[in-house]
Amino acid sequence: MRCVDEVGHWPGAHRSAVHRAVLLLIVLLGAGCSPAPKPVPPASPASPPAAAASPALSPAASRVAGGGPAAPAAAAGALASAPGRPATDWDAYRLHAAERIVALNPGTTYTGPVPEPLLAIPVLEIELNRDGSVRRIAVLRQPGQALDTVQLAMAAVRRAAPFGPVGHLPRPWTFSETFLFNEQRRFKPRSLDS
Repeated sequence: MRCVDEVGHWPGAHRSAVHRAVLLLIVLLGAGCSPAPKPVPPASPASPPAAAASPALSPAASRVAGGGPAAPAAAAGALASAPGRPATDWDAYRLHAAERIVALNPGTTYTGPVPEPLLAIPVLEIELNRDGSVRRIAVLRQPGQALDTVQLAMAAVRRAAPFGPVGHLPRPWTFSETFLFNEQRRFKPRSLDS
């Protein structure tokens, strides 16, 4: 990808392989990390329908895979209410957080290919409390222009928090995210870029 700040990019073949790997990971996470389908017991009248309870990651995954907009309310509702499984490492946690940031900020994000040139690329370090709420946000990289994008990214992170418990992960309870802003001041988390 090209930017005013001249950020490099991956060759097309490698990018395609990484894209397929990320999509496979998202599909597996959405399927409950199980490669084989599990039989679904019949729903009782008192329990919610299985179809409504299962697509915790599918709205965000469809936004990443298809490049088109998913239903913002459905995506926000599914990720906000999904119990989710605890992430086993910081890479999985960062991916879940990026999906949640996109789902809960539908008016300020974009999907699909990253445009060239980018308007700005702020990088934030997010420090969390044990419950996944935001303790502190530090700016690791300030863009050379469009300085307001830093505040837009910080607001998006706060809207998406809490991200889920982190007590089982190694300290420090921090992760970083790069925000790829286009000319309309909409962003895509780099964790979701292929």
